[in-house]
Amino acid sequence: MSARRVVLWRHGRTASNAQNRFQGQLDVPLDDVGRAQAADAAAHLAATAQDVAAVVSSDLSRAVDTARAFTALTGHELVQDSALREVDAGAWQGLLGEEIAARWPDEHAAWRRGEDVRMGGGESRTELGLRVADAVERHAAGVEGTLLVASHGAALKAAVVRLVGLPVTAGGSLTGLRNCHWAVLGRRGDGWVLEEYDAGPAGAGVGAEG
Repeated sequence: MSARRVVLWRHGRTASNAQNRFQGQLDVPLDDVGRAQAADAAAHLAATAQDVAAVVSSDLSRAVDTARAFTALTGHELVQDSALREVDAGAWQGLLGEEIAARWPDEHAAWRRGEDVRMGGGESRTELGLRVADAVERHAAGVEGTLLVASHGAALKAAVVRLVGLPVTAGGSLTGLRNCHWAVLGRRGDGWVLEEYDAGPAGAGVGAEG
C-alpha cells in the first residue's frame, strides 16, 4: 500500500526569503508574513484535502511551523525528518543572491541555467532530488490516502523532477514554488504524475531558495 496522492508544500516566508538571501540548511524561522501565509494555506488544505492520512515535515523550524499550522486544525500527528531539509548550499548559505553571483559568477550562472552544479560546494540537484524523493517514497509507503509533506523550495522542485522521472536538467523549466504553495503528485501504476504545480491560496509570495 502506498499513498494515492502526495502534496508537496513549501513553507511560509522568512526574512531571508524577503531579502533574497540563500538559506539552505540554516534554521531561519518564519516571519510574520510567513506565519499568516501558513495559516491561510493550512485552512485551505484542511478544507480541500480531506483525505490527508499523514503529515511529515523537514525538521527545520520554518517547515515544522508551517506543518503545525495544518495539524493544529486537523489533529494529525506531525513527523519530522531531516532528509526533507533544504539543499546543503555550502558557502552560499546566508548570502544574498547578488553576493553569490559576484563571488562565484560561473557557478552561479550555471546553477541559474539549471545545470547540475554543487551549490556553494554542497549538494548537487541530483543528490538533492535523490535524498528528498527517497524520503517522500519512504513516508508514502503504508499510507492510504494523501501524504502531506512540508519542506523547502529547491528540495521540493528537485523531488518533483525525480519522482515523475524527468532528467535533472528539466528543473530549469519549472518555476520555484512560491512560499506556502504546493505541488500535487498522483499515483499512476508504480510511479507518479504531476497533477498540480505552484497551487495555493491568494496572498502567498515569492521568496529566495530555501
